[in-house]
Amino acid sequence: MEFILDTINLEEIRDGVDHMPISGITSNPSIVKKTAPKDFFEHMREVRHIIGKDRSLHIQVVGTTCEDMLKDAKRIFEEIDEDVYIKIPTSYEGVKAIKALKAEGRNVTATAIYTVMQAYMALEAGADYIAPYVNRIANIGGDPYDLIDKVESRIAMDGYDCKILAASFHALGQVEESLAAGAQAITAPYGVLKTIFENKNISLAIEDFNKDWYNLYGVNKQVSDL
Repeated sequence: MEFILDTINLEEIRDGVDHMPISGITSNPSIVKKTAPKDFFEHMREVRHIIGKDRSLHIQVVGTTCEDMLKDAKRIFEEIDEDVYIKIPTSYEGVKAIKALKAEGRNVTATAIYTVMQAYMALEAGADYIAPYVNRIANIGGDPYDLIDKVESRIAMDGYDCKILAASFHALGQVEESLAAGAQAITAPYGVLKTIFENKNISLAIEDFNKDWYNLYGVNKQVSDL
């Protein structure tokens, strides 16, 4: 599994990478707007500095034609580094851009996937990751988990070198269901992933264990103090 943070907030990234097994960072124009960095490229270089080269960095283009998408991708490579995964919306022009980038040996994440056929097109175009929008699909009456299951079956059947990067989450349960359906990776907001640890039973269990320990060895006497 890969747990990826869907944020460019530097404090969230530092804290998330420090505490959790985070394997990368994703962004899109709406996420950039939330943080609103004055210098976009300087900010993203700082993101790369925090996460290092061993974690993936996914940055989305804004152009809507293949030509403009490729121009955006070229600038991203120049300003940040050539290891960036270029996020391309899986539109008609987007699939053309994915093919062109893969012909150059570039890393590509196909995003804005709502249908199985979109995902199949991105697979065949050579995308490294495909990102179905789980919550958005559900909001329009679709079944995102069925989509993930079908696409994962096709990846396994035909041997595609591609991972499903489930995205667009409203709640932690959607993350769990996406992984159960076959997604190899998820990208979720910092706040959503932190809810994993907001179960009061975890704190109660720790308190009970510590109470027994301190009753035996003395108040606030840790294992390292013995």
